Amino acid sequence: MNNFVKDNQKKFDQVLDFFKSDIASLRTGRANPGVLDRVQINAYGVLNPINAVANISVADSHSITLSPWDKGISKEIEKTIIEADLGFGVVNEGDKIRLIVPRLTEETRKETVKKLNDKMEKVRISLRQVREDLKTEIEEAEENKDIAEDDKFRLIKELDEMISDKNDELKEIRDKKEQDIMDI
Repeated sequence: MNNFVKDNQKKFDQVLDFFKSDIASLRTGRANPGVLDRVQINAYGVLNPINAVANISVADSHSITLSPWDKGISKEIEKTIIEADLGFGVVNEGDKIRLIVPRLTEETRKETVKKLNDKMEKVRISLRQVREDLKTEIEEAEENKDIAEDDKFRLIKELDEMISDKNDELKEIRDKKEQDIMDI
């Protein structure tokens, strides 16, 4: 692998990691604590992620349990989750909060897959942008006589092959998430 691609491998990996974390918040038919990752609670005058103020566990395939470390903020956690409009049933049991994950309807599943595809297309655009930046860098190196013309074409070919591999990896991630969403 050439230095241009090797030095920028991290950028490609960051784009895929972003996609993985972004789609983790999409609801599937099962309880997944990842849907709470973007929910921020105002506790002690500061916005905190829920996992900073409560223990999150999956009780069964259709419920998530939150156990606040400070029972005084239970009402605030409950209110924040309701306002986040995640589609969960919220039950405050005093010492813990139970989130009931309703089964997804066929229409909801299709809508979620549509959101997944939109997110994937944005990530593909990001991958293309990183590729274009790198290709420009290679062409400038050739213009500055840092590399030969033959090397430029070889480097661009390697770059295109890597982009193809990253797009395949992206599609695999999307397909797996779609299967999770569509499973009943």
